[in-house]
Amino acid sequence: MGLTVAEKIIAKHLVDGRLERGAPIAIRIDQTLTQDATGTMAYLQFEAMTVPQVKTDLSVSYVDHNTLQNDFMNMDDHRYLQSVAAKYGVKFSRPGNGICHQVHLERFGQPGTTLLGSDSHTPTGGGLGQLAIGAGGLDVACAMAGQPFYLTMPQIVKIHLTGHLPPFVSAKDIILAVLRQLTVKGGVGKIIEYSGDGVRTLSVPERATIANMGAELGATTSVFPSDAETQNFLQAQGRAADWQELCADRDAVYDQEFSLNLSDLEPLVACPHMPDLVQKAAELADLKVDQVLIGSCTNSSYKDLMTIAYMLKGKKIHPQISLGIAPGSKQVLAMIAANGALSHLVAAGARILESACGFCIGMGQAPNSGGVSVRTNNRNFQGRSGTKDAGIYLVSPETAAATALCGRLTDPRTLNLAPYEFELPRQFTIDDSLVLEPNPQTEIIRGPNIQPCPKREALTETLAGEVLLKIGDNITTDDIMPAGAKVLPLRSNVPAIANFVFASLDPTFAKRALEKKGGLIVGGENYGQGSSREHAALAPMYLGVQAVIAKSFARIHKANLVNFGILPLTFTDPADYDKITQGAVWKITNILARLKTNENLSAESNGQKITLAYDLSDRDREILRAGGMLNFVSKL
Repeated sequence: MGLTVAEKIIAKHLVDGRLERGAPIAIRIDQTLTQDATGTMAYLQFEAMTVPQVKTDLSVSYVDHNTLQNDFMNMDDHRYLQSVAAKYGVKFSRPGNGICHQVHLERFGQPGTTLLGSDSHTPTGGGLGQLAIGAGGLDVACAMAGQPFYLTMPQIVKIHLTGHLPPFVSAKDIILAVLRQLTVKGGVGKIIEYSGDGVRTLSVPERATIANMGAELGATTSVFPSDAETQNFLQAQGRAADWQELCADRDAVYDQEFSLNLSDLEPLVACPHMPDLVQKAAELADLKVDQVLIGSCTNSSYKDLMTIAYMLKGKKIHPQISLGIAPGSKQVLAMIAANGALSHLVAAGARILESACGFCIGMGQAPNSGGVSVRTNNRNFQGRSGTKDAGIYLVSPETAAATALCGRLTDPRTLNLAPYEFELPRQFTIDDSLVLEPNPQTEIIRGPNIQPCPKREALTETLAGEVLLKIGDNITTDDIMPAGAKVLPLRSNVPAIANFVFASLDPTFAKRALEKKGGLIVGGENYGQGSSREHAALAPMYLGVQAVIAKSFARIHKANLVNFGILPLTFTDPADYDKITQGAVWKITNILARLKTNENLSAESNGQKITLAYDLSDRDREILRAGGMLNFVSKL
């Protein structure tokens, strides 16, 4: 029996377990990436492991999230990250060099290798045949220390692409079509693998867009084959030696298969407030728009910006529209400046933003109150933009440009433009001067906002606590631990950032949790979807949260809960969700004994009893008994 692309990479890197669906496995990690919003804590955790140098083939620290410097905190973090990277053997991508996923795709990603990143959109690397997985910062710190990455062997889902994209329909429309079919829960526990003749029609940046938003499916990762198109991209980046051919065997077996004819697609839109609420752009033609933003790790490549420059050349944006454009990297910005495309964007009325995550993470460019913002980024969770009552619509660059010209959400095919023919440059502009090499003699710089990572005591036999909060389905990590310019600078200071846990859902949560000395959280399906931010587990742990009981969990958040000693429990009977009320006190007994024997747990409150399950590996249970990953690692 043949192997899929994902199975080939996993088999090559397997250090424990077997290629059997649902089995616990551990894989060697070749590369890691961190970004400044998650990286500061990851490096504090790495320091706590007392490892003299990183042990990966390549580790890169990027600054792309917290680039607004309203006070000393973000700059202090940047100084710390630069110095700690130099000290421990990590390359450092300076502010202004670009968004981590875009830059890593351009300069460092390699087909057939493994990449673990402290950002949920790390799967962008799957666009060039890399097994790229998002994880919590502590898992990435462990990988930098030379430990394998542990996960459950995912199912492999094949999406077979046929046909060719029509004019003004693009890769964003492909992944929106997949989200419409599979939903934000459809990829949980799965790797999405793309194949078929349609793949050969897609450039690496287009493939990267699709792989990037596989994170919105909840997928472990997404991966494309490495073929002649991949070779051309790497050669144009001056990295021909990094290429290797990698494709699935003809007799590879998949757990599920879907087909998508690219020729049948049309411009699509993800409507507020979830990426799978997808409609046709033509159905929203009456929607008045206030703001258009183009960029993010999903759609800020050279191809994307050349396309919108073609569409905007010689035209002016609608007077009611505020248009912002953020090139994804210094390379992209330099190239559109050199060839004149940048001048077309400026002349049309665009505001040129920093090559950073910016508006996607709520770091500036918040819409007006009650406004409608059309964006090319990957998430439209309520409030993530910085304006809670705004409506965020996710679209392709083509649809965004057409909307900016017309003032209403516009199907770009209605502009009657000649099709834009993009050709990959034979040589990209290469200037890595903003990537600093390590220097072990560097002294680490720590500002006053940088505090040690707190730890939890070892797990006890009995847990008793009040239900501090009961919430519904699809709770995101943005709901648990908000982003934005006010909160993100506190990522290196857990006592301070803990005050914002669940702030958008219940502003009293943090205060109540401290007063009650912790307790329980109850949630619905897909609890913790979205970002990899481990602070959505770390900060609740600091507040004393002992367990989260939910109908189901998103993969990364569940792993983060384990890493910080919080029990992730599920209902054996989903109807028991209705038996729990906020404010009730529940007691869970015989925890250590039953974790040891892998038995279900029993919880009781005022005579009511429910049975709770957990889907945890032997290693996960050991980590929980120790009180979290840092305690566990210190005993190895």
